[in-house]
Amino acid sequence: MEYGYDLLEWLGPDASTSVFSYLNDPADLVRATAVSRSWRQFIITNGLSKTLCMKLCPEVSYFTGIKEVATSTKKAKQDCSSSDKEWREHERDHKIYIYLSSHLVTPRGTNNCISYCIGASSTDNYPEEIIENTLDSTLSYWSSSGQVDPTVLESLTYQLNFDLGFVDKISIQPFKAFFQLDDPIYSSKYVRFKMGYSKSPNMSTNFKLDQGRLTADENYVWTYISPEFPMLQVIMKQLFIILSVCNVHQHLVRGIFQEDIQQAFRLPRPALCIGGVVKIEFLGRIQKQDMDDLFYICIRNVQVKGRALSPVLGVDLSEIKGGCVLKYCPSAWRAAVLDGYVVSGTKVRRNLLQFSALTAWFWWWFVPLYILGIVYVFFPYFCRAPSVVLNILE
Repeated sequence: MEYGYDLLEWLGPDASTSVFSYLNDPADLVRATAVSRSWRQFIITNGLSKTLCMKLCPEVSYFTGIKEVATSTKKAKQDCSSSDKEWREHERDHKIYIYLSSHLVTPRGTNNCISYCIGASSTDNYPEEIIENTLDSTLSYWSSSGQVDPTVLESLTYQLNFDLGFVDKISIQPFKAFFQLDDPIYSSKYVRFKMGYSKSPNMSTNFKLDQGRLTADENYVWTYISPEFPMLQVIMKQLFIILSVCNVHQHLVRGIFQEDIQQAFRLPRPALCIGGVVKIEFLGRIQKQDMDDLFYICIRNVQVKGRALSPVLGVDLSEIKGGCVLKYCPSAWRAAVLDGYVVSGTKVRRNLLQFSALTAWFWWWFVPLYILGIVYVFFPYFCRAPSVVLNILE
């Protein structure tokens, strides 16, 4: 166009940045970089992908820098200018933050990510009622120590099987004491989740320490704290009282409203777990044991549903001084692109393309060759025996 104008030049850098700030989907930002070279350079140079990622996931602000993990034995080129090196770093950061943002807005598969237990705030009967029982619902249960004050907080702390990943949902199953009168459920009023990393790298693996020291908040940096979620039993108890007043049969009410079900707590958004430590806090006790007249909290099973960002991204906690370093592995990134994870999020698109290619190859090559082979084998026989052909035509 002879009289065409670039929108970014016409608006200016400040107004253009304000316009791009209204984008809430990383796919829209990627499409904007494909408009022209000037748009791509403006978006990457000004770090708009990082701004979008921090808006979607505030935990990104804990990263003090990005560390590129070199897995190749080839030496990096040293003859590039400082401007080229700075542009490559901007491109790398843009790619990383777009990758993080895409995991927030695109649904992906999740599974239970708990690797092992770090500790519990208290344990009633050791080792029969330890925290490790919550990893398998077929085992026993974890029980806190009894308290006279129902407001005393209890917590369970776990280490996930990744150092950097997203957590979508946490499921908790309270314990129902079938061996006690009226089958009480030792749940809590509310539950809250914290995610972060240990200030000491060997803190979570030093099992010689006291359980209270392993779970103390001063030993961790919590990068995410969820709102308080009400446990389902509080609502059940209120409904039980209302229906009991209405002369509804008590056994029927308990069978409907008081079950030790797996309660799923979905976070308001996928939370970025930096360091892989998850702490579950139980706020308020509602069930008192008749034998000692003390309040307890008992949990049967805990599951943390999420997905890891490794091996493409990780976190370096070796030098913790007010923040952590984001690790980036280029070779794992290339493998993920070839495997179909980065582009589409799953292998579905890649498998569909392979299936379509195999189907096209089958119909275009195998079927015609198969028909030609049949004609080549039986055509001389038909020529020598015309009666066979006449019988077929009849």
